[in-house]
Amino acid sequence: MHTVVERELELNLVLSPERSIPVPARLTYRTDDPYAVHITFHVGSDAPVGWTFARELLVEGVFRPCGHGDVRIWPTKIDARSVVCVALTSPDGDALLEAPSPVVSAWLERTLLAVPPGTESGRLGMDEALARLLTPTPADDLWLSEPWPSDESGGGEA
Repeated sequence: MHTVVERELELNLVLSPERSIPVPARLTYRTDDPYAVHITFHVGSDAPVGWTFARELLVEGVFRPCGHGDVRIWPTKIDARSVVCVALTSPDGDALLEAPSPVVSAWLERTLLAVPPGTESGRLGMDEALARLLTPTPADDLWLSEPWPSDESGGGEA
């Protein structure tokens, strides 16, 4: 059985140093995808916009600047409020979002209780999947009992 840890929150989309707009969002963590966090933004388009990145990146970003490339995260204070800044870059454009640190930290703590750090690989079911793949089936006997005729068998035309 898999667990889903979700949290609705309001982020601020920073348009300029003086202006930002609220954006409803959802943080989602699934124990069957234990390395990833998912953020879905509702930005007024027909379909929500989703981003997926490493949970470890968000955990670290609550405490110190991290990431490079498409996702960068860092903590800061704005008007005495603790926030986590998330900078996203895609071919469609860039976005800078601010999330309240206490909300993000509390949600992350719930994900870390669901799947403690270092135990993620045990949630992937790799061992079980590999065992199923390597378990012989009755059809395997047919493949293994009669080898394919080789081209050197001499039974064909020269």
